[in-house]
Amino acid sequence: MSVIGQMFPYAATTGGITVRVAPHYLPEQSDPERGYHVWAYHVRVENAGDAPVRLMARRWIITDGDGRTEEVVGDGVVGVQPLIAPGGAYDYVSGCPLPTPSGRMEGRYVMMNEDGERFSVAIPAFPLDLPGKRPAVH
Repeated sequence: MSVIGQMFPYAATTGGITVRVAPHYLPEQSDPERGYHVWAYHVRVENAGDAPVRLMARRWIITDGDGRTEEVVGDGVVGVQPLIAPGGAYDYVSGCPLPTPSGRMEGRYVMMNEDGERFSVAIPAFPLDLPGKRPAVH
């Protein structure tokens, strides 16, 4: 496995765009006795194409350990709509709280090419699990 693959264990490629994700549990921000568990996830969007693309919007499906789902839709990521150069990448970190000690996330980005055409890119499904615990949902 490559160094990138070790750093980002979940990946999906659509066309020339690869989305890689690495989730991490945040015990210092969580309060398990009150049913509050927080994960950070580091995302890298790589453009292997020969033209720039802009990340316009996101759609996340978040499922907790009890099977409840929430959809999160919005413009860009972390307040920006980044332009990703050919051969370039864009990294960001965000977070997700859950009422259960496990869950999962997956989704899609809407990208726009330099001709103004929009296309959808898969975000790989990835688990949100407490370290050392057996996953409840996958």
